[in-house]
Amino acid sequence: MGAVGAAAVALPLERIAHTRGGVDRMRTRDMPRPFSLPFVRPPELAPSGSIDVDCYDGLKRPYTRYDIAQTFTVAEIIPGYKTPVFGYNGLVPGPTIRTRHDEAITVNQLNLLHRPPASPYQNSRMPSAYTSDPMKRSTSTHLHGSASLPQFDGYASDVTMPGQMKQYFYPNCQEARTLWYHDHGVHHTSQNAYNGLAGMYILHDDHERALGLPQGGPYDVPVVIKDAAFDTRGGLIYDDNSESGVFGNAILVNGVPWPEMTVERRKYRFRFLNASISRSFKWYLTDGRSRVPMTVIGTDAGLMPQPQVVSEFLQGMAERYEVVIDFAQYPDNTRLTLMNDSPPNNRDDDYTDRAMRFKVLGDASSTANNQIHPEWGAILPPTECMTWTEADLLAKGVPVREFDFERSNGKWTINGTTWEDVVNSDYDFCLAEPEADSIEIWDLKNFSGGWFHPVHIHLVDFQILSRNGSAANVRSYEKGPKDVAYVGEEETVRVAMRFSGPPAGEGWPAPKGRYMMHCHNLVHEDHDMMMQFSVGDPDHDPAFDPIGAARPVSL
Repeated sequence: MGAVGAAAVALPLERIAHTRGGVDRMRTRDMPRPFSLPFVRPPELAPSGSIDVDCYDGLKRPYTRYDIAQTFTVAEIIPGYKTPVFGYNGLVPGPTIRTRHDEAITVNQLNLLHRPPASPYQNSRMPSAYTSDPMKRSTSTHLHGSASLPQFDGYASDVTMPGQMKQYFYPNCQEARTLWYHDHGVHHTSQNAYNGLAGMYILHDDHERALGLPQGGPYDVPVVIKDAAFDTRGGLIYDDNSESGVFGNAILVNGVPWPEMTVERRKYRFRFLNASISRSFKWYLTDGRSRVPMTVIGTDAGLMPQPQVVSEFLQGMAERYEVVIDFAQYPDNTRLTLMNDSPPNNRDDDYTDRAMRFKVLGDASSTANNQIHPEWGAILPPTECMTWTEADLLAKGVPVREFDFERSNGKWTINGTTWEDVVNSDYDFCLAEPEADSIEIWDLKNFSGGWFHPVHIHLVDFQILSRNGSAANVRSYEKGPKDVAYVGEEETVRVAMRFSGPPAGEGWPAPKGRYMMHCHNLVHEDHDMMMQFSVGDPDHDPAFDPIGAARPVSL
């Protein structure tokens, strides 16, 4: 997986993400010993060229073009075993896209999932999710963290069928941040993402560069973490545990189980992404004697107002944290381990308490971009949502809305509704219709017990104002701009956001229209714990229709 890549070989479709029932799980002792395999970085995707785009002001402008093919492929994740997966350009995780603020790009996503590897076997055990029904292999690509127009946001029901291509436009008007792209196809997002359709997307800007941080190159490191379960032949096992969650007994880092990374004596910037379907983590770093401090410099939606030194941090699914670790003081062959103190309502196994290990070896080859700038606050302009206080917002009469996330009568619901209600309304039904450029406070509530919900609100960056009514309960490493809130058991998380995208790019309108909010336990999402809201679009303008305004084309 990852840089190891994959090759199409003769394997049956039945071995792609087994559903539960009659399948033997590979034992942990039959997997690689933790830290016996080398760390790999996902390769960065090179542009395919450029394209002149008809912009919304009637003028043509050049966009950098990228091409990504969604394919059936086979990877060697467990040494000696072949694992059928879905890959972006044949890689799992997909290749990293690295770009800059105000560099407009287009990404052509080609769904080639109608071309499975040839099989000499009978598909008698092919799971229902991968039958000949092409709808079961449809996709919708969401650039998570991007203020995209609705028709390019990866709206769940805006699907690209096998044999089609959709062109996505990203003006990249936002501040520097760690984003990721993943599948969002309605009712099978969890299986598509579990099978591999996820990759990182990194956005830089000049303010970030002025801070002297590692950026690009060997010291700026994407770390995509997810869990998985394998059968005794190496195939992935998908078991949603009665529609509650998928949990594996192997922790994969950039597609490698429990790798070891060799590092030099200097600072590294790690961009941690939890790409798991249902597993959360509580990370800490140890040198075998004590916990090692880590400095959180960025959250989902960009750099923090001030870096935060922590001994641990909680990470729900889809959350991103940018963390600086300084290895300068350690002699050769020192080993530091990234451990997981598992939060409640996960399913643990022998080695799910660890993810990867660092081995210090050698002095720094370069000390450029090797600091956390002492004048951080003076250099970095504040993100607007982080300048607010709850008291000021309430004094100004900012609207407050409540959203209850609960399981009711076997359904995953938000305020008692599901995505089925949206579909049955012909995509008109909205739980909120904020005005364009308005500020609102939303209370995200989880009192059904037994599950946590990482809640993702599309389009916006928000500040977490409080947990259970107290600002003191907001964790230090959450005090940055976010787009996912970890809503724990018996918790209310209050967030504030402005319903507008960034200043529009040249020839590009400010985002408006219908967007989604959902639980990022993707099993909960697939079983309809998802709603939509409309921003500045009470009449649902066809020009910004999330399904009809930009249709896929046949290949």
